[in-house]
Amino acid sequence: MGVLTGGLLAAPLAARAQQAGRIPRIGYLAPGSASADAPRIESFLQGLHELGYVEGQNIFIERRFADGKVERLPGLAAELVNLGVNAIVAGGGGVIARAAKAATSAIPIVMTNVEDPVAAGLVASLGRPGGNVTGLTALVRDLSAKRLEFLHEVLPKVTRVAVLWNAAYPEKAAEFSETQVAARTLNLRLQPLQITDPDDLESTIEKATKDRAGALIVLPDPLTNTHHLRIIEFADKRRLPTMFSQRPFVFDGGLMCYGPSYADLFRRAARYVDKILKGAKPGDLPVEQPTKFELVINLKTAKALGLTIPPSLLARADEVIE
Repeated sequence: MGVLTGGLLAAPLAARAQQAGRIPRIGYLAPGSASADAPRIESFLQGLHELGYVEGQNIFIERRFADGKVERLPGLAAELVNLGVNAIVAGGGGVIARAAKAATSAIPIVMTNVEDPVAAGLVASLGRPGGNVTGLTALVRDLSAKRLEFLHEVLPKVTRVAVLWNAAYPEKAAEFSETQVAARTLNLRLQPLQITDPDDLESTIEKATKDRAGALIVLPDPLTNTHHLRIIEFADKRRLPTMFSQRPFVFDGGLMCYGPSYADLFRRAARYVDKILKGAKPGDLPVEQPTKFELVINLKTAKALGLTIPPSLLARADEVIE
């Protein structure tokens, strides 16, 4: 991260802030661990760097990680509020942004990848958010059909697909319902695997294989993101192909992912922070949607599972791991 924290000339904003005796301080609230969230915060810092900010010189970042324990979020959000940060970046889905909003109605909050911020009660509308929350959506739910289609192309004989999701999140139930709609058009049966305790991961995935599921879709949330390595390990042990929504998990051994570029979303979140520090009100900054999407395929995992990826699908992949 040297390039992000190295010696750049202080931006004009930094000079003004220093003259005022205060360098901007940004809160960064994330649902997982520091290591699991490293690629995202790296992208956020890169976005700040492109705008002339250097951590430790003309901006400070106060990081708080819940380590997959959602019950810690309110306390962590309160810590950031008590520090008097200039803005809070909610580095995760709706549960993170809601925790931040519950902690403050005054400090600006920048969402990074909330699925439906209007339905979540975070903003009045995408065009005119109102209040103290703005940022980016992830469209995760809207991409459910494409994930199932990609799996079906690789596994045309599979008729049953398991879907692992955290029952503690209402938005995950809605995402599962969207996946069900897509499954019906492909004549596939879905097996819901609801979970709230990471200690139940192995037994839950084992149930999928006992019920003859031929693949596993993992819906993103703090629990599944934090424990994705265990999910991959347990699925590989049972020769169960996996579909994720985020690129890093495919590099860690998952078979495929399709979803928005989280690196791009977190980089763009830095623009919101910049605008807010320059005086913009979050309620006046329209919520933006993803513009970059990624299909990533791990051929090493495919080979280990005895699968052949269709050339037509490989040609559409944004990245292939060999």
